[in-house]
Amino acid sequence: MLATTVSSKILKAIALKDGFHFEETLPGFKWIGSRVKDLLDNGKEVLFAFEESIGFMCGTSVLDKDGVSAAVVIAEMASYLETKNLTLAQQLTEIYEMYGYHISKTSYFLCYEPPTIKRVFEKLRNFDSPKSYPKSCGAYGILHVRDVTTGYDSSQLNKKSVLPASKNSQMITFTFQNGCVATLRTSGTEPKIKYYAEMCARPEQSVPSAFFGEKRFIPPHTIYIISVYCSWKEGV
Repeated sequence: MLATTVSSKILKAIALKDGFHFEETLPGFKWIGSRVKDLLDNGKEVLFAFEESIGFMCGTSVLDKDGVSAAVVIAEMASYLETKNLTLAQQLTEIYEMYGYHISKTSYFLCYEPPTIKRVFEKLRNFDSPKSYPKSCGAYGILHVRDVTTGYDSSQLNKKSVLPASKNSQMITFTFQNGCVATLRTSGTEPKIKYYAEMCARPEQSVPSAFFGEKRFIPPHTIYIISVYCSWKEGV
């Protein structure tokens, strides 16, 4: 199964527990479809793939997001769950209890000045000194940084990103010590800096509200990009 790197990590959590192969791709179904074809050509069976912007691929009849087949699968699942007196929402809760509660936040900032966008990302790449990324954001320590634009990934032994470098767009991912994964990326079609963040509670976490309370979960990337932008405005 596959998902884009800015999508929810719940499929990865399921793969780790149930033992099936999982891969991430760059954002966009062109990357998913291309990788699925490679897997099929090598004799692999691909069951499912998705991206965060509500795109699903159920099976391999269509190597692209397909709302028709996804709707049929959802209808079939709802019908099956009804025989067990379960709703879709109740089934989702069972999945969370088994694989961990996941919470995501996705939004964007509008910026109509390309030089400003470039300066924001260059500031992230040269934070305290040349070629140094931030080590923390407020009280949140940063464990790893992946910069797909430059091909850098601090979590890899060779410091090279497993995902292919994409120099035509900006994308930096921060993995925080508290488990939050936050990505900043530019849009290829709109004047936006998009941001994505997700945290996951342990499966044994019985009260998700205690883990995901509003005051406790403040997307670190949101605070961070605002602080970087303010620094740029002040000429720091």
